[in-house]
Amino acid sequence: LFLFTHSFSINLGCRSSDLAFHLNPRFNESVIVCNSRCSNAWQEEHRDSNLCFSKGSTIKITIEMLADKFQVKLPDGHEVEFPNRHCYDKISYMSIKGGFRVTSFKL
Repeated sequence: LFLFTHSFSINLGCRSSDLAFHLNPRFNESVIVCNSRCSNAWQEEHRDSNLCFSKGSTIKITIEMLADKFQVKLPDGHEVEFPNRHCYDKISYMSIKGGFRVTSFKL
């Protein structure tokens, strides 16, 4: 569960320069941006306009890593899919950045 007041990002991969999955809700654009990063180079963004939460709200986001994609379940039940471009079968790096507070986390 997250309580946030500003934009935030969740990053999963093997290091900060190689991310299999980057989730970044952008309130100023009313969009959720997903991307991946390879050797410090960002790849093509995927944008989803279903920004179903607002600043100051408490939300639950579920991220499932499958062999071919990441599947994100948003608070309203909407799902965002993003390809597993690096074909990772495990994640050894995670970072969460931005203006919010994690109140619970489960693997």
